[in-house]
Amino acid sequence: MNNRPDLSPEIARRRTFAIISHPDAGKTTLTEKFLLFGGAIQMAGQVRAKGEARRTRSDFMKMEQDRGISVSASAMSFEFGQYRFNLVDTPGHSDFSEDTYRTLTAVDAAIMVIDGAKGVESQTRKLFEVCRLRDLPILTFCNKMDRESRDTFEIIDEIQENLAIDVAPVSWPIGMGRDFIGAYDLLHDRLEIMDRADRNKVAESIQISGLDDPRLADHVPADLLAKLREELEMARELLPVFDRKSFLEGHLTPIWFGSAINSFGVKELMTGIGEFGPGPQPQNAAEREIAPEEKPVTGFVFKVQANMDPKHRDRVAFVRLASGHFERGMKLLHVRSKKPMAVSNPVLFLAADRELADEAWAGDIIGIPNHGQLRIGDALTEGEGLRFTGIPSFAPELLQTVRAGDPMKAKHLEKALMQFAEEGAAKVFKPMIGSGFIVGVVGALQFEVLASRIEIEYGLPVRFEPTQFTSARWLSGPKDKVEAFANTNKQHMAQDHDGDLVYLTRLQWDIDRVERDQPELKLTATKEMMV
Repeated sequence: MNNRPDLSPEIARRRTFAIISHPDAGKTTLTEKFLLFGGAIQMAGQVRAKGEARRTRSDFMKMEQDRGISVSASAMSFEFGQYRFNLVDTPGHSDFSEDTYRTLTAVDAAIMVIDGAKGVESQTRKLFEVCRLRDLPILTFCNKMDRESRDTFEIIDEIQENLAIDVAPVSWPIGMGRDFIGAYDLLHDRLEIMDRADRNKVAESIQISGLDDPRLADHVPADLLAKLREELEMARELLPVFDRKSFLEGHLTPIWFGSAINSFGVKELMTGIGEFGPGPQPQNAAEREIAPEEKPVTGFVFKVQANMDPKHRDRVAFVRLASGHFERGMKLLHVRSKKPMAVSNPVLFLAADRELADEAWAGDIIGIPNHGQLRIGDALTEGEGLRFTGIPSFAPELLQTVRAGDPMKAKHLEKALMQFAEEGAAKVFKPMIGSGFIVGVVGALQFEVLASRIEIEYGLPVRFEPTQFTSARWLSGPKDKVEAFANTNKQHMAQDHDGDLVYLTRLQWDIDRVERDQPELKLTATKEMMV
């Protein structure tokens, strides 16, 4: 028993982070390069690959591959140097932002990817706000510097103004677009030269001593060198120096400049996460804070993905371990059902591949295959009745009724819908009056994804049709008042898949009226996924 590794070094080397960005900023390409440099894959694919060229590994759904977008968040674990990286790839498309919000509850830091030509875009701003709420440290990667991009100071200014965070450059681009030759590493006084010939090759590093080193002139054309010296002098006057404490508190973000598709700047970013990024952080539960170094194993489900392998009707719950050292075969208490659960085949993900996890530590993300026992927000512990907080469920902004093409298949449809509701892919409401279901989503693209998944995974063609309702609110308050309200407004009442009462409305006016006339009732647009 004495040869077990000491807990703290194993936990201390974990880095669990998400990549956030606006669609098309290059997030999936960056994820691929992380896997490449982490030794997890041999050759990076492309999001929009032609013919036999490899496609990316993190987009495993057919729809993601067809459209070149990430729809569901996937988790990947790999080694990099002495560190163990747990990377969660999030959907960039705003119609799937709820999945992303929940994913951010399971990570300790985030990498924000910005397009050098477009700067800070709407979805980046939204996701950044969520990181802000959770005080997540943020590292910034300014991508696509090998294309025509904006002035470096302009990009930094925009981030500072739009996101109200200090930006400390840790690398500085040399040239841009066609003239982009590389970057100057401010932390290590190194010149990084980009190789345009081989996209999967790491940039060449040249160690130099300061900006006055004559060897700079051997690698950088005179005009670009003069510009680099001038810009860096200004940057040192105007911009803050990188300070790890300020970064970990969420007040400052270090920025790297590079080109993910050309593998440039990626390795420096990865080294940065390892050196400066936070190790596993304490997690909040309703009862107390859980520290990662505690001996008992605890964890929470932040995502459920059904049918990752269409051949087996499997459902995998993604669990973030909050404390302890987990070993395969352990019996854990499933807090919501108060039943013990033997975790006999937990998996670790490497993009679309998975392997059995013999052990895992606080900070790791493991997948637990199950048949519907585990839901988002569930806690698993070694006996303590914990309820993890802060995992949000949002009121849908679009509501439609759904019908099976074949009326005899209504039961199958109900099963499929319940599965998606538990996965968090959509809200499913059963109206008190009438048959059928109302499906609520945050973005219109989700209806297409649901229809295509119900057809592919269940062989069930379905139709979504408009409904008279425009919004849904969860209803709570004193039991007798809630029952009386539900009885008088039956045609507006429904239940969600947990059996909680939901008030469906056509107008904002309906909501205002209830709040005005019945102050003891509470209508909420979010529901904490606590058990």
